[in-house]
Formats: sequence, structure tokens, C-alpha cells
Amino acid sequence: MGDGRAVLVTGASRGIGAATARALAALGDRVAVHYGASGDAARETLGSLDGDGHVLVQADLADPDATRAMVDEAAAALGGVDVLVNNAGIFEGHDIEATTYEEWQRAWARTLSVNLVAAANATWCAVRHMPDGGRVVNVASRGAFRGEPGQPAYGASKAGMIAMAQSLAKALGHRRISVTAVAPGFVETEMAAEALTGAAGDERRSESPMGRVALPEEVAAAVVFLASPDAGFSTGTVLDVNGASYLRM
Repeated sequence: MGDGRAVLVTGASRGIGAATARALAALGDRVAVHYGASGDAARETLGSLDGDGHVLVQADLADPDATRAMVDEAAAALGGVDVLVNNAGIFEGHDIEATTYEEWQRAWARTLSVNLVAAANATWCAVRHMPDGGRVVNVASRGAFRGEPGQPAYGASKAGMIAMAQSLAKALGHRRISVTAVAPGFVETEMAAEALTGAAGDERRSESPMGRVALPEEVAAAVVFLASPDAGFSTGTVLDVNGASYLRM
């Protein structure tokens, strides 16, 4: 690597997205740091990147037109999109027995819109700017496999991301565009902070025999590998990063 590729990372203002942006920039890539509403945090991420040629792009990913304009803006600034990392996502509770029907519908609509449909839209747009041999990496979740009883739309959206990656791996293989996914467990991020506090946090950490959850940099390392030239034949794969907290066959 270190070839100065053009990379777009969605949801890069903090957490896994910020760590991924930093890791790819450290290897010489030029990064478009996308954010939705957290402009100050995104600017902080941008300022922390090694090298130069990086840009900041903004869009509400629930808006398909804004998503397309954002991807086009990133491509214009970077001279294309060699790598797309679909990282942006939301995680909110909607227990089926505790929500009203209206709350239930809103939670499903919001979660699928941002976590799944936006990733599909960003991929469609990015592929128009992507050369043969490009990379698309989706940040999914172990919840795609183990289930998320309190956040079922989240689990469904992440399972959808994985199915989408596998479908597009077949669709784009003739162009040597690799489409993959990582499936982390809980990660020490702002989004997971509430779930990792107190007794509930202790329980989450005890799910892994290592007695902790992942660091954003550990998930970023998996993304970096899947985005690398060496991972071309790994297209369609799902890389678990959950400290053996959930094992699947």
C-alpha cells in the first residue's frame, strides 16, 4: 500500500471510522472523512491524519440525493474512489414488547435507512468512480449472526450489509472489485459507551475470554487488511473481530 489511493470512509468523525481513516492515511492513502452532524469531531479527525490531500465531506446518509452528492464531491476532490468503507451506522433500542407500533416503525425505518440502504446507495455511487481492482468494506456486526433482541432492526441491518457484500462480490468480481465485511462485537466507542458502563458493561466484557471489548484500532486493522491489494481473493468474506465473544460455524 502507500500508493496514495483515494479512500472514502463514512461516519469517520469518531470511533471505528476515525480509527480507520487514521490507519489508511498512515499508509499513504488520501482520505475523504465523511460526517453527518458531528462537524467538530470530523474536523478533529481530519486534522489528526498523516500526510496531505485529505478532505472533509458531509451528508445526511438517510437522504439518497445528499449521499450521491457527497460521494461525487469526494471523488472530485480525490480524483476517484479506490476504496469505500461503509462505516456509518446507528444503534437504538426498540424492544418489541416495550415500544408502541409507531415507535417500532420509526426505529426500523431510521435504522435500515442509515445502516443498510445508505451503504447500498454509497456503494452504487462509489462504483461509478471506482477503477477495476477497487475495494468496498462494510462495517457490520456480530449482531448479524447472534441476534440483537433489544435492537432487532440493527441486527437485521447488519445481516443485510453482509448479504449485500456477498451479492456485490459476485456482481463486481469481473472487475476485480473486492466487496467484504467486518463483524465486530462491542467496541470502545462513543456509540457503545452507555452499553459499556456499570454492571452491563462488565457483562459485555465478560462475553470474551479476553475479558474486554475491542478497541477501534483493532477493527480498523481488519478493515485495512480487507482494503489492501493482498486481500483481493478474500472478496465476499466476513472477518470477525469480537474476541471470541461469539463464534459461528
